[in-house]
Amino acid sequence: MRYLNWIFRVVIFLVLLGFAVKNDQPITLHYFFGYEWQSSLVLVLLIFFAAGTAVGVIAMLANVLQQRREIGNLQRDIRIRNKLADIGGTQQLPK
Repeated sequence: MRYLNWIFRVVIFLVLLGFAVKNDQPITLHYFFGYEWQSSLVLVLLIFFAAGTAVGVIAMLANVLQQRREIGNLQRDIRIRNKLADIGGTQQLPK
């Protein structure tokens, strides 16, 4: 399985390297107010991919933090209930 994983990584690397080599033409991005930016197509695609990934992670972050807080509260409730159940189970009935 380890070798299969490395073979997969090498294949992905070679495909991306071939993509980068074939798409090294300069492009011009036009912004508002006459601003322009010239760069390689691969660099522009990499930057926009990274920016999209960052926006996705930031958008998901609030939901993950809320779920972690809720899990912590539920785990605390379970510990409290287990302690109460242990206390109730160890008490002896009066004779």
